[in-house]
Amino acid sequence: MAKKGNRIQVILECTEHKASGLPGTSRYITTKNKKNTPDRIELKKFNAIMKKMTVHKQIK
Repeated sequence: MAKKGNRIQVILECTEHKASGLPGTSRYITTKNKKNTPDRIELKKFNAIMKKMTVHKQIK
């Protein structure tokens, strides 16, 4: 029987875009190891609508 992995899929959403009130959303899907990083992650990713690097936080 195969062992289940510790990697889970998470959705990252832009915090600056959400606060600006512009239409649309900037979201990325990535994976993380829930054993090594049990808390929510924050990464700097490119927001195509705002055309700059912004902080994206894990949602849900």
